[in-house]
Amino acid sequence: MNEEKIARINELYHKSQNEGLTEAEKEEQATLRKEYIAAIRKNMRGTLENVSILNPDGTVTDLKEKSKKLN
Repeated sequence: MNEEKIARINELYHKSQNEGLTEAEKEEQATLRKEYIAAIRKNMRGTLENVSILNPDGTVTDLKEKSKKLN
């Protein structure tokens, strides 16, 4: 997600608070929000896949491997 789309999300939010949105703007806002959430989830998943947990017994568990077992 680029800065222009984030700026547009913010612009639509402020407009909705001040004067309201047209139906087309509401649809655009919903689409942009879904895209933003998808990008956040993708980034979070990528981060978590690179995290390792040190267990009390000294072993290391990779969250990526744990995630594969759950799926």
